Amino acid sequence: MEGKVAIFIDGSNLYHALEANLKRHDLNFTEFSNKLTGTRQLFRTYYYNILQNQTQWPETYSEQQDFLDGLRKTPYLEIRLGTTKLAQGVTVEKGVDIMLATDLLNFTFSNLFDTAILVSGDADFSYVLHAIKNRGIHVEVAYFEKSISKDLWNIADNRIPLDRAFFKGLWVGKRYPKRRRISKGKGKQE
Repeated sequence: MEGKVAIFIDGSNLYHALEANLKRHDLNFTEFSNKLTGTRQLFRTYYYNILQNQTQWPETYSEQQDFLDGLRKTPYLEIRLGTTKLAQGVTVEKGVDIMLATDLLNFTFSNLFDTAILVSGDADFSYVLHAIKNRGIHVEVAYFEKSISKDLWNIADNRIPLDRAFFKGLWVGKRYPKRRRISKGKGKQE
């Protein structure tokens, strides 16, 4: 299928799925978007997440800023950041899902793309995907096997399984196996 593609990435969902399934998250977002798009034309990739609280988690905030600086260098990628709120002692995301859903609807009504690719397994997006399908948009869901909701699975026109094979060649850095060193003359591993 040809046409314009827009990619919508639920950043927190992707980060945790990468960590749980592949034990890494140093993804090259340009190559990731290109692989999802295939031979079609990429309209834009949208990345949604929360902005870490600098006062509460300064180290996490600093790491996130480095990550976001790298994302800002990615062609055709826009960053959308929600906030956090402390609710009964638990930090919760605020605004991320609604930003993603609003953009999906807004861009659909503006006829900016033909296919929407959602990178998430979150059932919260089921209804908005159903709504844009009713407007003639093709819907694809890129997912990890262990984290796809049945609702998203059923709504998708096309499903893109994200597994170790899919991510081959899509990492920023190379991963080296831990080396075992042998102490001189003792034959013990360190």
